[in-house]
Amino acid sequence: MWQPATERLQHFQTMLKTKLNVLTLRKEPLPTVIFHEPEAIELCTTTPLMKTRTHTGCKVTYLGKMSTTGMPFLSGCTEKPVIELWKQHTLAREDIYPANALLEIRPFQVWLHHLDLKGEATVHMDTFQVARIAYCTADHNVSPNIFAWVYREINDDLSYQMDCHAVECESKLEAKKLAHAMMEAFKKTFHSMKSDGRIHRNSSSEEVSHEFESDDG
Repeated sequence: MWQPATERLQHFQTMLKTKLNVLTLRKEPLPTVIFHEPEAIELCTTTPLMKTRTHTGCKVTYLGKMSTTGMPFLSGCTEKPVIELWKQHTLAREDIYPANALLEIRPFQVWLHHLDLKGEATVHMDTFQVARIAYCTADHNVSPNIFAWVYREINDDLSYQMDCHAVECESKLEAKKLAHAMMEAFKKTFHSMKSDGRIHRNSSSEEVSHEFESDDG
């Protein structure tokens, strides 16, 4: 169909304008973003949070140690050193004396963790080899809450000395529990040493542990 030149020009301009509107990127104002305060929600996770290492054991008050070299390991042999340690303790302490240590009895070792003023375990720890413990008891006249053990300490020159260590427990029952736990630890240590050949096969745990004493009350 024939169209005048003027109409053809207008039609071409209209088509071109339409295509340019489609192809041209026109800048438009960005939408307004409104930030809302998040609601307080509690996040639950199936992964447990990492906690600081805690120590298991019995909170005690460490009374100290005293030499018992040359003393026979018979019933009541810890009474004298415990009385001296108890006297020093009662003279130095106030009306309320908090626990200053955590006693942890294991099959082969006994750990005495020292506590700070906040009652938390410090890096300072005394380690006692169960095989070197010659005697232990929770039967003391000066206080039924005291648990004591005699330990063979090896010096730098390979000589040794026997020291009586004592702790005050929160109750008589706690002291007895420590005595029984020490006996069980000694039995496990003995059987391990026997299987390794460090103890003669014909020895029995009763023969070696006859000097151990625990009061069943």
